[in-house]
Amino acid sequence: MDIIGTILWPIKWVVELILVAFHWLFSAMGLDPAAGLTWVLAIVGLTVVVRAALIPIFVRQIKNQRRMLEIAPQLKKIQDKYKGKKDQFSREAMSRETMELYKKTGTNPLSSCLPLLLQMPVFFSLFQVLNGAQGGHAGVGPLNAELAKQFGNATLFGVAPLHQSFQGAMNHNPPQVAVMIIAAIMVVLMTGSQFLTQLQIVSKNMSPETKASPQFRQQRILLYLLPFVFLFSGFAFPLGVMFYWLTSNLWTMGQQFLVIRNMPTPGSDAAKAREARLARKGKLVQADGSVVLTVEESSAQAAPPQKTTTQRSQPVSKNRAKKQAGKK
Repeated sequence: MDIIGTILWPIKWVVELILVAFHWLFSAMGLDPAAGLTWVLAIVGLTVVVRAALIPIFVRQIKNQRRMLEIAPQLKKIQDKYKGKKDQFSREAMSRETMELYKKTGTNPLSSCLPLLLQMPVFFSLFQVLNGAQGGHAGVGPLNAELAKQFGNATLFGVAPLHQSFQGAMNHNPPQVAVMIIAAIMVVLMTGSQFLTQLQIVSKNMSPETKASPQFRQQRILLYLLPFVFLFSGFAFPLGVMFYWLTSNLWTMGQQFLVIRNMPTPGSDAAKAREARLARKGKLVQADGSVVLTVEESSAQAAPPQKTTTQRSQPVSKNRAKKQAGKK
């Protein structure tokens, strides 16, 4: 019995429903139903729907990260309390106190991985759907045999089948050079977007305390290691799956940019930059409710108001004006 297939069956059904719905929409707008571009746009639409559905979970993840930062000093106290104690009783006590702190504050250290974990079943479901469609096999839901055959024959720019991968194109006889070129470009874009997303977190959105921790050094290593993992694994994915992956990466990069700009980690470089922007606009509010003003605004408020006169000057003749100028 295929346990994984059984678990993924409802997800594959929903994936096919969204994919076919977008394919119908773009076909109704005048695009060729059999064209690769129509199917690519349908995959992009599927990605947008999936990522939009994950926004509430992403917001929850950000809030949990904030709480983790708030309890960091308490976690350090627990770690310092049992520092150097390697007996089983001390390890169990430290683990028990740590879990009690998490429960008391409502934090979960694994929640940062939740959006990625929830995306993986969708990713594998799409992979199976596209792999099945390449042979003209109907899916488990709305992707019938006719649509599957249509997708199996769809090509990008008329030369690159969407079901083909770099590895498959290289082993093809003769090699499909166009597929290899497009796939290589896609892999570079996917790897670059993944690297930039992680780089903006590491360089801008971490507090000095976090940067001084061993976890930061590990994250710096992963920053340069993960792109190589994606670089080599990406060559085995079909072009259709690559478009899902690239669109998802671009969404993540844009979403992360907005979060770092508007909800940065307290104490990070991004938080200082945000405070400077708000101060320039006179919108930075301190904890006591006072508004922080810029230097120009503070000087303007400190300077005494200048007196203005409302006396009207009387007109004078030319001769009188010359006499007054001579007296001066």
